[in-house]
Parts: sequence; structure tokens; C-alpha cells
Amino acid sequence: LSTRADIVGLEIAEELRKLQSGTPADSPESVLQLIADELGQSPENLFAAFDPTAFSSASVGQVHRAKLDDGSDVVVKVQHHNIQEKVNIDLDLLLVLASALQKHVPDARPYQPLSTAREFRRTLLHELDFTSERRNMEQFTHNFAGDDTVRIPTVYRHLCSKRVLTMDLLEGIPGSKPEQIQASGEALDAFARKTATVFLNMIFRDGFYHADPHPGNYMLLDGGVLGLLDCGMVGRLDDSIRDLFSELLLMLIDGDSEGLADLLLRAGSAPEDVDRVAFRTDVSDLIIEHGSRSLDEFDLSEVLEQLTGIIRRYQVLMPSAASLLIKTLVMLEGTSRELNPSFSLAEILEPFKEQLIKERMNPKRWLKRLSHSVRDIDRLARQGPRNIAEILERLQSGKLKIKHELESIDDVANRLVSGMLIASLFMGSSMLLSQDVPPLTGGLSLIGVIGCVTAVVLGGRLLWKIR
Repeated sequence: LSTRADIVGLEIAEELRKLQSGTPADSPESVLQLIADELGQSPENLFAAFDPTAFSSASVGQVHRAKLDDGSDVVVKVQHHNIQEKVNIDLDLLLVLASALQKHVPDARPYQPLSTAREFRRTLLHELDFTSERRNMEQFTHNFAGDDTVRIPTVYRHLCSKRVLTMDLLEGIPGSKPEQIQASGEALDAFARKTATVFLNMIFRDGFYHADPHPGNYMLLDGGVLGLLDCGMVGRLDDSIRDLFSELLLMLIDGDSEGLADLLLRAGSAPEDVDRVAFRTDVSDLIIEHGSRSLDEFDLSEVLEQLTGIIRRYQVLMPSAASLLIKTLVMLEGTSRELNPSFSLAEILEPFKEQLIKERMNPKRWLKRLSHSVRDIDRLARQGPRNIAEILERLQSGKLKIKHELESIDDVANRLVSGMLIASLFMGSSMLLSQDVPPLTGGLSLIGVIGCVTAVVLGGRLLWKIR
């Protein structure tokens, strides 16, 4: 829930995040037994040295120092005893409460409490499996291969399981100790910029990012290298979410309030009776308030927080991936300002803005979208007749249930007819191409090419409207 500020609010989300740390550690005896059960041998046989007393403990697990036979210093993350059983009981209760809330409290339905609880269950059970965190660390290592400015701890697979994770010990200065960073000779502003750039590269370059950038999860290593820790909470962005958020940031920084409001209503799930005019007005007021500021004075986290407040007020439910990304950016700018109070994430975003614009105009991306549209049209052409026949059969047998309001029938009929015509145009044009019907250009039927391109464009527009 600490990642869903659009539902609980930013202040509550921040308080919930604090509950993730400060958990009492398990006894040394239970830790030794768990490692033996998970890895098949006692710690004294697996390590040259192992400290059974944890030096850190959080909500899911605790961390111990150890040494390998080759002398390498490592840390061993061990899951708390019986945490899975306790979590499963709590999650079952949460699902019951969410179901009752959605069924009996109409005002809660726009927030989809049952869906949110199921998503929370999936995310938490995923984090309870240390195999997932190991894979995350290996993926980050792969993504930053060849980049000497970033280091992710190496994991030792033979010393890992679902409840035990062994990795290199990184020794440096945590981001939570700016005075020590400055004393080491590293400029705080440079370190803040370096950290923000690394996180933005994860987001916009890789689409796979560390989603918990609080100062305890990164540190300054020797040589000015940035070390990343605790990779249990990550965000993944598919092309659609990356495009959505790229557009959102570009519109925010460029001051396109009308486009931003339409984007949010299109991407989110809004109540049927939402006041769209008032929503657009509030978004416009927000942009006007911040749009006159220079880039180095643009407070992106404040804008995102206020935007999240508007989204909550109008009960527009955003995709969870977008909500997690907003929370990450707000936290990133906040922690960076602990290093440098005048830090501006919008200023760091400027080079990424140019990169995003270039990517949006990249012919390869257009070809990829075109191929997706062709597949969608092909699917429509193959499944459409069968679906129509099934509808007619149900209509004749009296089993067809109409759930749409009467005024929407004309729109549905128009889309159905348009889809059939577009599918017919595409299939007919494809036949012309296969038969080399003249006139030819480049060995292809010119009429067939024009017909296919027209069908793809019209089909893309139809699918966009349906979305």
C-alpha cells in the first residue's frame, strides 16, 4: 500500500513505508536452523565465518555478515521465521475485508479494493521469494554491464534459496550520511545528480528499475562508484506504460494541460459520472501555477504530488505500474534534496526529454506499432465472423443479454460495421498483393499496397478509440 499513493494519499503511503524497517531480529538459533534447512548444510560448513547476530533487520528479513572460503566478505539475507505463514493469514483477512468493502461501501468501489488487495497479495508474495530478488540483482548487473560508475552486489547462487540470499558485501558511505560523503571529497550535488541519472536510466532506458530509492539503499563506494542495495522492490514498464509516462512528463514540463488531462482520463479508470470539465480545469490550474518556473526551479515531486491529489479527488484509478513510478520519482527527488536542497529532477530530466522525443519519432517504433496493428486487424478478421455468428445464434435463441445502455448501441454498431469493413479491405488488399495485380511498384500491386496501408491506419484509429 505504500506504493499506492493514488489510493491512500502520499502522507499515509510515507508512514506505511516506515513500517518496512525496524523489525526485531530473530534469535541466532532460529537463523542457523533456517539456513541449514534451506541450503542443506549448517553455516559452519558453508562459510569460513558466519555471524549469527544480525546487523540489520527489516520487515521481511535480516542481514548477517559472513566470509567465504576464499576470503571474500559477504552478507547473508535470511527471511524471518514463520513470516510466510503470518503473511498468508493477514492476506486472507485482507481479501475478506476488501471484498466486503467493495460489496457494501459504494464510495469505495471506484478504488477497486478487491483488485488492489489481490495486486498487493501478488506483490508481497513475490517479495517473500528471495529467488526473485536474486534475479532482479542479476538483471541490474546485466543492464549496467560495462558501466564502471555503478555496482550491484554479486550474488552466489549456490548459497541462495527462496529464503536465503548471499551476496557481496559493499562497503561505502550510505546516502543517508551526506556529511560523510562530503568529507570524503565527493560533491553532494554531483553525487545527487549521479544517483538520479542512474535511476532515470533504469526507468527510461531499461524499463526495469529499483523502486525504493531511499538513502539507505544506495551508497558511495571508492572511486565515486554508486552502489545499489536491496533490490526486492522493482518496477517493470512495458512499452505502453513507458509511452504513457513519457507523454505525461513531456506534457508536465511543456505545460500542455489539455493534453495531460485527456491522457490521464484515457489511461486511468474514471467513474462514469466524473466531471471532466472540472477535472481539466484543476489540471490546467496546476500547470499554470508551476509552468512559469524555470527548469532548475521546477519542483517535479510537488507537481506529481498535487497531480496525484487531483487524481484521487476525482476517483481516477491509474494503472499500478504508473502509480509505483510516480512514487519512485517523488521519493528520488526528495532523497536527492537531502543531499542538495536546490536539486531539481526536472533539470536532470532535460536530456532524457530529448531522448524520449527521438524515440517517439524512431521509424522502428512506428514499424513495431504498425506490426501490432496488423496483427490486431488479422485477429479481428479471423475471429470477427465467428463472434458475429455466435451473437446472432444467441439472439435467435433468446440467450443474448444486453448490458449496454440504449444510447451506446449505435456507437457499438458503428464500430462493429467499421471493423468488418476494415477487415474486408485488408483481406482484399492482401489478395491483390499476393496475385501481383497491376499497376505494380517495386514488384508489388500499387492498389494492394494502398489498400493495406489504409486498412492499417483505419484499424489503428478504431482500436485507439476502443481503448
